[in-house]
Amino acid sequence: MRVAIYYTPRADHPLTRAAALWLGRDAFTGQPMPTPPADPIDVGTITEQPRRYGFHATMKAPFRLPRDRSLAELDRVLAEFCAAAAPIDAMKLQIQRLGSFFALAPASSNGAVDGLAASVVERFEPFRAPLEPDELVRRTAAGLNAAQQRNLEHWGYPYVFDEFRFHMTLTGPIAPLQRDAILGVLQDRFGALLDAPIEIDALALFVQAGSGADFLVHARHPLQGHA
Repeated sequence: MRVAIYYTPRADHPLTRAAALWLGRDAFTGQPMPTPPADPIDVGTITEQPRRYGFHATMKAPFRLPRDRSLAELDRVLAEFCAAAAPIDAMKLQIQRLGSFFALAPASSNGAVDGLAASVVERFEPFRAPLEPDELVRRTAAGLNAAQQRNLEHWGYPYVFDEFRFHMTLTGPIAPLQRDAILGVLQDRFGALLDAPIEIDALALFVQAGSGADFLVHARHPLQGHA
């Protein structure tokens, strides 16, 4: 079993519903969703990677629990953390290409979101079992800069703290010749929804029951603290 701490809008949010249709799976129910056709691209193929994880923004990337920690304890501590953490004012997202994939991301860095993500990484580090040697080798082979490599070795994930960027992944890697067509389809599917800002109002505990299984929302806890 692996777990992750993510942001995702509530289950009935229009953006959640649109993303479930795009990715072909509802992470709250685990049910497959009919993916509307989008000529000239194969949506099922380009969403294969993000479909497994569900619609989300990473706060603490997937990790295994140590033997002395339980899912129930993690969920309880996350609920306590969220009760004390303040929600973050609504921000507008836009469709962006990040390297070779497309995602929803704010136009510029948001200090409050960055701070929340850093707090989550640090607070829940005691719940993370160390990476297995083969995991470390595999992730190192992805080609990381020096800071990302240090993060991987110390925190189990390269993209934390100064390397963090809030984003909600919509595709896997896209070949350069496909990018304009896919951007156009994404604008059609999500453009109107992005006129309304989103509030970071909760954190969700996602669970992957076993190797190769899809991640599912186990619990979603509202942020209830004061700024």
